Amino acid sequence: MADSTQSIVVRVLASLALVASGLSLGCGGGGEKPPTASIEATPTANSADSTEATLAAASAKPQKKQAVDPIVLVRTSAGDIKIQLFAEKAPQTVDNFLRNYVQRHFYEGTIVHHVDAAMVLFGGYGADLQPKETRAEIYNESANGLPNKRGFVAMARSPEVPHSATSQFFVNLTDNEGFDYQSTDEGEAFGYCVFGQVIEGLEIVDQIANSPVTAQGDFPAVPNPPVVVEAINQVR
Repeated sequence: MADSTQSIVVRVLASLALVASGLSLGCGGGGEKPPTASIEATPTANSADSTEATLAAASAKPQKKQAVDPIVLVRTSAGDIKIQLFAEKAPQTVDNFLRNYVQRHFYEGTIVHHVDAAMVLFGGYGADLQPKETRAEIYNESANGLPNKRGFVAMARSPEVPHSATSQFFVNLTDNEGFDYQSTDEGEAFGYCVFGQVIEGLEIVDQIANSPVTAQGDFPAVPNPPVVVEAINQVR
């Protein structure tokens, strides 16, 4: 592994561990009314139905099409995990996750490369712990109001660069309020963007978190035997 990649891994894991312990994150960088239908003063019997229909049409409000949040199935060697994605709250993040990684089968053969009391971390390394080539970094949408609570899924990133997430994501094992976006008089502190929630298989995540671990190079807690991501597929 290149020195730059190793140093980023160490800083990311160290930062996540510190924040999980309660340390704070560093600062990141009336219109017109619609016209009403006209009604004849003395409608005929045949026109009465037409008038009622006109009134109903005029008063009816257009129905807003309800967005359907995507769902992905994460198949691992430890079992299946189903995650609902919050496309309305984190549109760029969900689009990046699906279009740049899930649909390209990027995650197949990657492993869970870190576990601790706060999280289970996926999505960046093969079984040899070499980093996979990722696409462009994305904007940090952590100000979307979604919390880093148990079972919620968030993007991992470099602790020094708020807008640096690519493919790696983690499942919160506990309520990690220190991971959330914060706005203060001094400015804003970008957190870790939540973009999904485990809706089935949280017991599998717990099982992975309780796996025996070993330190391998710059990775302090890698499940041993490895937990392999066999596939991530969109199922809705």
